[in-house]
Amino acid sequence: MKPSQSDPTVQPVPASVVATVDAADTTLSNPRWAVVALGANLGNRLENLQGAVDALADTPGLRVKAVSPVYETAPWGVEPGSQPSYLNAVAVVRTTLPPSSLLERAQAVEEAFHRVREERWGARTLDVDIVTYADVVSDDPVLTLPHPRAHQRAFVLAPWHDVDPEAQLPGHGPVAALLAALGHEGLTPRPDLELRLPE
Repeated sequence: MKPSQSDPTVQPVPASVVATVDAADTTLSNPRWAVVALGANLGNRLENLQGAVDALADTPGLRVKAVSPVYETAPWGVEPGSQPSYLNAVAVVRTTLPPSSLLERAQAVEEAFHRVREERWGARTLDVDIVTYADVVSDDPVLTLPHPRAHQRAFVLAPWHDVDPEAQLPGHGPVAALLAALGHEGLTPRPDLELRLPE
């Protein structure tokens, strides 16, 4: 029997609840693209980067769709020769995680590889940075999107361009143009080193 409109047990669903449910459904059925930069200059650098790719791939609600070639680069923001050189790469992922959860996962992966945060731009076993999350632009100090220095870093732009030549950095334009302006100085391609996409 269909309840009548006068039935006191039947209440309209508030519009705010409908909107929240719809938003959740959209997130679940439409994973977002995100770009994650990886770097390491301590320990077995290649193993650390591969471990990060594998750990990201093991994250519920996340799939690693592409992994870039590996580059060797001088440390950024420190005195030349004061640290070992870095291996850098980029992973492109699809995820239903919100940005805050993706950040938590990135930091957990870093900690699993004994990342120590004692000084800014200090040497590290692993760096996992969210470069972009869909087209989100946010100045939240906990997670600024896109990464506030990505447009200045050839070691992020070059591997990203390798896996997605048409990529756009929100607020800054085509990655290809940003990379052309910066140049490849200090970047050494390492075709002898390769990161594997998880099975």
